[in-house]
Amino acid sequence: MIADPFVQLRLLDLQAVDTVLAQLAHRRRSLPELATIADCDQRAAGVRSRLVDAETSLADLAAEQRRLEADVDTVRQRAEKDQQRMAATGVPAKEIAGLQHEVTSLARRQGVLEDELLEVMESLETAEGQVEQLRSQLSAVLAERATAEAARDEAFGEIDGNLDQRRAERDRLAGTLPADLLALYDKVREVNGGVGAAALRQRRCEGCRLELSGSELGEVRAAKPETVLRCDNCRRILVRTAESGL
Repeated sequence: MIADPFVQLRLLDLQAVDTVLAQLAHRRRSLPELATIADCDQRAAGVRSRLVDAETSLADLAAEQRRLEADVDTVRQRAEKDQQRMAATGVPAKEIAGLQHEVTSLARRQGVLEDELLEVMESLETAEGQVEQLRSQLSAVLAERATAEAARDEAFGEIDGNLDQRRAERDRLAGTLPADLLALYDKVREVNGGVGAAALRQRRCEGCRLELSGSELGEVRAAKPETVLRCDNCRRILVRTAESGL
């Protein structure tokens, strides 16, 4: 393949733009804010899971409290009813004895229920504290995520603006190159880590950083200026410059 030496030099300009584009794309993919957001999402999921468990436990304890309060109220009302019956006139002694026994039993039952209720209320207070703590943790994680997200979006805006500029510059440069040369460059770049053309500087390929051997240098010196050369080591397009050392 042949191409004007000045056109070949433009390959280096194109390569420089493509390198910047690759760097910008890498920076966009590896912003520290992305890792922070992912970490926040993971932590938030864990907190939400624990919060659901804590809220479920809280709801169960609240239901148990209501049940015990209702039971205590029922026992108290029954005891009051028995007291009123015993205080009534004309109640047979045998019935009064039975009522006294029942009142004593109800008092013991009420005491047991009130002890259980006290334990539940203490557990409920602890559960409410856990729920509040988890909600606070979740709010903190979400706030951290929102901050990272805002920073990410700001960085994205800056990077995307640079990408648009560089892409326009690339399109302009690519439009000045022969189609066959551009196709070769793109093909070589695809299989060589994004570098399709490299300068020959001080007898060294800037692509693979290897110095050309004596025979390779002889072939380069013998080649016509318009001949498109390839590095024998990395197969990238080798562009001769004033610094080639030939």
